[in-house]
Amino acid sequence: MDARSYKDIRARSGNTYHTFVAPPRDASKLTLLFVHGFPSTSHDWRHQVAFFLRAGYGVVAPDLLGHGGSDKPSQLKYYAPSSICADLVDILQQAKVGRAVAVGHDWGSIVTSRLASYYRERFVAFAFLSGGYYPLLAGFHIKDAIEFNLKTFKSELFGYWLFLAEDGAKDVVNAHLESMQSIWYAADPGLWKTVLSPAGPLKAWLQADKKAPLAPYITPDEKARMLTEWRKTGLGPALNWFKVFASGLMSEDDKAVKTDRLQLDHPVYFAACARDYVCLAEPSAQIVRQFCTKHTVETFDTGHWVQLEQPEKLNRALLAWLERAVGK
Repeated sequence: MDARSYKDIRARSGNTYHTFVAPPRDASKLTLLFVHGFPSTSHDWRHQVAFFLRAGYGVVAPDLLGHGGSDKPSQLKYYAPSSICADLVDILQQAKVGRAVAVGHDWGSIVTSRLASYYRERFVAFAFLSGGYYPLLAGFHIKDAIEFNLKTFKSELFGYWLFLAEDGAKDVVNAHLESMQSIWYAADPGLWKTVLSPAGPLKAWLQADKKAPLAPYITPDEKARMLTEWRKTGLGPALNWFKVFASGLMSEDDKAVKTDRLQLDHPVYFAACARDYVCLAEPSAQIVRQFCTKHTVETFDTGHWVQLEQPEKLNRALLAWLERAVGK
C-alpha cells in the first residue's frame, strides 16, 4: 500500500485517522470501505486493496482508533460503535465518496454492523469476514455471554476478552509482544481453543513468554514490520476496544439501535471461516441468514485471518458477489 495514498483525516469528534484513500479509476465502480479489527491496521487489507484497485474500484481503509497511525484517545466514549461509525462517515465525506460498500473483519464486523444500523442509506452493500452480522448488542454482557457460550457450544469462545479488558493487561501484553503475535497469528488455529477461548490461559501464555510457530502468511519481513509498529506505542490503546465492551458501554450504546432496523435488506456477503475457533462459522452464518434477506454465505477452509490466508480466493469471491449482487 503506497504511503503516498495515506491521508490524516480529522473527524468531527476531533480524532484523526491515518487513512488510505484511492478514488476509483473507473467512474462506474464503487468505493470499498475496509474496516479492520484487533490487533490490526489498514495494512491487513493490502491484498484486497491491490486487487480491487486493479479492478477499478476505489478504496478507503483507515487505521481505527487505538491502532497504527491514528489517534489513541484514552476516553472510552470515543471507541463506542456509534462514535466510530460517525467518524467513518465523516472520513467518507471528506474523501468525497458517494455510496460505498463496507467490508469488516473481526471488530470491524461489529463496526460494519453498526454502519448498517445507523447509516445504511450511505451504503450499497455490506460484507463481513469471520465475524458476522451483529444485529443488536444492547443488554449483552460479556460474562453472561461466556456462560451462554459454554452451555451452548461447550466453549467460552471469548474468555480472553476478560483479561484484555483488565487495567493491567497492557503491561503484560507490551512486555511480551512477540508472544502475543505468535498466538494471534499462529500456524495452528487450533491453539485458540485452549489459549484464547477459555478465561485465563492467554495471560499465563504471555507471562510465560510462550511462542508458537507463525502462520506462513506472516513472513519474516511482515513479522518484523508488525512488531516494530506495535513497539512504537504498545497495544494498550487498542485494548480500549475490549474495555468498551466489558465496561457495558457498548451494550448501553446499542440501545440507540432501532429494532425496526435489525433486518438488513441490502446485499450482504459473509465469509465464514471453518477453522476459526472463536468466531464460529455456522452460528455466525445462521444469524446472517436470519437477519439479512439478500445474503451470500461462503465458507473458507481457513482460520480467523481469511484475508491474509487465502487472499486470492477471497478477493475473487468478493468481486463475483459485487458484480452479481450490486452490479458495479
